[in-house]
Amino acid sequence: MTLATATVRSGRGAPRGGRGDGRRRDGRRRDGRRRDGATWFLVLPALIPILILSVGPLLYGIALAFTDAQSGRTRSTQWVGVLNFQDLVHDTLFWDSFRIGLLWAVGVTVPQFVLALGLALLLNANLRMRWLARALAIIPWAMPEVVVGIMWRLVYNPDAGILNETVRDLGLGDGRDWLTGLATALPAVIVVGIWAGMPQTTVALLAGLQNTPHELHEAAALDGAGAWRRFRTVTWPAIRPVALAISALNFIWNFNSFALVYVLTSGGPGGRTRLPMLFAYEEAFRYGQFGYAAAMGCVMVAVISVLLALYLVGRLRGGEDA
Repeated sequence: MTLATATVRSGRGAPRGGRGDGRRRDGRRRDGRRRDGATWFLVLPALIPILILSVGPLLYGIALAFTDAQSGRTRSTQWVGVLNFQDLVHDTLFWDSFRIGLLWAVGVTVPQFVLALGLALLLNANLRMRWLARALAIIPWAMPEVVVGIMWRLVYNPDAGILNETVRDLGLGDGRDWLTGLATALPAVIVVGIWAGMPQTTVALLAGLQNTPHELHEAAALDGAGAWRRFRTVTWPAIRPVALAISALNFIWNFNSFALVYVLTSGGPGGRTRLPMLFAYEEAFRYGQFGYAAAMGCVMVAVISVLLALYLVGRLRGGEDA
C-alpha cells in the first residue's frame, strides 16, 4: 500500500468541503442568525418609539399635504393631489417668511460660531478659576427656550427694561421698543438667538480643542510660529471637522426655530420675524388649514434634507481627500 493510499484511507487527505466543513458553515450561519436576532431584540426598544413618534407623524404629515384637511370634526377630508403645493408656489407670504428664516438662520449661526470659538479658546487657556468660567458659560444651555424668551422680553421692555435704562443713563436717548419696531425686531431676536445657542457650540469646540495634541503647539512655537499662525496651521485643522458639524447642525436648528421667536414676538411686528415654522403653525392652528400647513412642512423638510445631503457629501469628499 502506497503512502498516498494510506493517507486517503486515514482521512488526512480528505478533500475540502466535506461533511465536517458543511456542518461548520451551517453552524456559523445559525450563530450569525442568532446574533442578528439578539441585536434586533436589543435595538427594538429604542427603535419602536422613533418609528411611532417620528417616522409615523412624518409619513402622516406628508400624506396630509395632499389633502384639503381643515379643522372641525364634521368636515370631510378630500384628496386634492398637488393643489396645496401649487398654491404654495404663489404664496408670497410664505416665501417672505422663508427669506426671513434664512436671514435668521445665517444671522444667528455665523456670529454664534465666531463668538463661541473665541470663548472656547479662552476657556481652553490655563486661567485661574477656569472651572467657574466654564460653568457660567453653559448657563443659557440649561434654561428652557420659553424662560429665555420671557427673560429677554423683560430686558427689551420699553419702559423698565435694563437695556433702555442703560441707554438713558448713558445719555444716548430715551430708548425704544426693540421688539415692536419694524427695523429692530429681527436684529433684537437674532441677538437672543446668538446668546441662547452659544453654550452648545462652545462646548463642542472646547472638546475639539482639548483633543488637539499639545505637542503640536509646542513644536510650532519652537519653530517661531506666532499665535495666529499656530491657530491656522495647528488648531483649525484639528477642530475643523467639529466646527463644520456643529455649524451645520446649528443652521438646521436655527432654521427650524419656533419657541424662542414665538415667545418674543409671535412673528410680529408686521411679519418681520415670522419664521417658516411660525407661518405653518398659524395656518394650522389659527386658521385651521391643516393640509396647507402640512404642505409647508414638506417643503421645509425637503430643504433641510438637501442641506443635510450637501453637508454629508462634503464630509465624505473631505474624508476621501484626507
